[in-house]
Amino acid sequence: MTYDLVIRGGTVVDGTGDAPRSADVAVNDGVIVEVGAVEGEAKATIDATGLIVTPGWVDIHTHYDGQCTWDPILVPSCWHGVTTAIMGNCGVGFAPVKTGDRMRLIELMEGVEDIPGTALHEGIEWAWETFPEYLDALDKMPRSMDIGAHVPHGPVRTYVMGERGAMNEPASPEDIASMKAIVTEAIQAGALGFSTSRTIMHRAVDGEPVPGTFAAQDELLGLAEGLADADAGVFELAPAGVMGEDMAAVDAEVEWMRKISATTKRPVTFVMVQHQEDPDQFEALMKAADDAVAEGANLYPQVGSRPLMLLIGHQTFHPFKFKPTYAKLKESLPWDDFIAELKKPEVKAAILEEEPEDEDPLMAFVFQGTERIFVLGNPPVYEPEESQSVRAIAEGEGRDDEDVLYDLMLLNNGKEFLMAAVLNFGDFSLDGVAKMLSHPRSIFGLGDGGAHCSAICDATMNTFLLTHWARDRKKGTRFSVEEVIKKLTHDNAELYGLRDRGVVAPGYRADLNVIDFDGLQLHPPQIAFDLPGGAQRFIQRADGYRYTIVRGEVVQKDGEDTGARPGRLIRGAQPAPSL
Repeated sequence: MTYDLVIRGGTVVDGTGDAPRSADVAVNDGVIVEVGAVEGEAKATIDATGLIVTPGWVDIHTHYDGQCTWDPILVPSCWHGVTTAIMGNCGVGFAPVKTGDRMRLIELMEGVEDIPGTALHEGIEWAWETFPEYLDALDKMPRSMDIGAHVPHGPVRTYVMGERGAMNEPASPEDIASMKAIVTEAIQAGALGFSTSRTIMHRAVDGEPVPGTFAAQDELLGLAEGLADADAGVFELAPAGVMGEDMAAVDAEVEWMRKISATTKRPVTFVMVQHQEDPDQFEALMKAADDAVAEGANLYPQVGSRPLMLLIGHQTFHPFKFKPTYAKLKESLPWDDFIAELKKPEVKAAILEEEPEDEDPLMAFVFQGTERIFVLGNPPVYEPEESQSVRAIAEGEGRDDEDVLYDLMLLNNGKEFLMAAVLNFGDFSLDGVAKMLSHPRSIFGLGDGGAHCSAICDATMNTFLLTHWARDRKKGTRFSVEEVIKKLTHDNAELYGLRDRGVVAPGYRADLNVIDFDGLQLHPPQIAFDLPGGAQRFIQRADGYRYTIVRGEVVQKDGEDTGARPGRLIRGAQPAPSL
């Protein structure tokens, strides 16, 4: 027999949680047709000796809603093994939309997800009003990976209620009925779910919370019933209180999530993190998910793999930014001369003595805890020791925290980044994250691909999940490679009803990664000006992804785009192979 592609001699980690095994993988017409000792010819062959062969990653939490209209490969997720990306999370997106509300949705995305408004304004070519029309527009564009979308609460509410919806006024029964109809229409057209945000941490650039933040239970139930009427879709949300902003709200959030899931029979996946105000709260949330199952609901905590952080440095933000001497030097000098000036003792002394001309509330928040700020390094370290913090170094050397921070920021010719661990680092370790990842109902996500351009590059969380948790962690809980691969692939695909992928077995989609597991390594994040209009963002590459394959075609080879465009828009749940 002649195959389109045979991957020979690799170690297959098949996504089911079964132990790795040596096997060849044969592909025809974009589908896996044989796994084992494959005989026969092949139009193309990949030698996977010493490499692992896995399903492609199914990334359920991205924000490529705008970028997917201009970028066919979705940087940086394309460099990190992702073959399916689901967007429209946290209640923000770009459909449905009336012409007069386009800028409002851009400003909402800019504020909540830190995607430059200039890039969205320059990059999006609006060719839709309704959500089905948005999907039709996406369907026409060639792309390297598959994409799917939630229908987001913010645009739906604004579309139906106008200014009242955007400003979070209560919805009338008529409003709810109209929103429900839009959700049902979107799901029937191929949306994979509905999303909302309840946290006051999510705000537009004008400071207004996401439309729907304070939605009453009748509105939430009505929207969930929109999923039920279509008998499909996942309800995704960032709950109130879960990031530590309102501890009293969490119990009420769990109760309504349980109620709508039990009533509508639709799964609910919600953001779960560890925060310093109550570092054990997430364990109560995990128990609530278990209790909900016993009561007929399906709640799935959605968790990340590393601290939720901000990256501090001369190229981003820091406490010296608004000091007069610093600002003047930064504005007037080219980079090398600027860094040379900063290294002069008299310049350093002047900057440290000055008061900032404009207080930055974000910086004030971050610098309440210099014990949680660390040099990221190369290769980057996302679980540093407490003794490596700015505070610990300052105390050990008898210096002020700002004095130490100033010097650390000058490493690597001033291009060093420091990690300010804001969430998921409650006890100066990732032990809390280990507990979250260990929970049998937890779903891996929160990478936010395409978002938080000025602060982080967490789209690489999937690579870190594999390297750190299955290979590199020095102490505490670790996971087997087969457990990690299952979380990256099968479990996420199963939640969203994408039963045609996420497993290396005959009949499944030939979405695959061929990885040098021992050589898999994240690069440090770096600044790029590659968004439309030259807007800035963080990107981050990795070594070790030898081949990423979508529908049997190699789309990335050693981190480089091959030009192949087999990706498609996913419309709704996909059936499992019938063997």
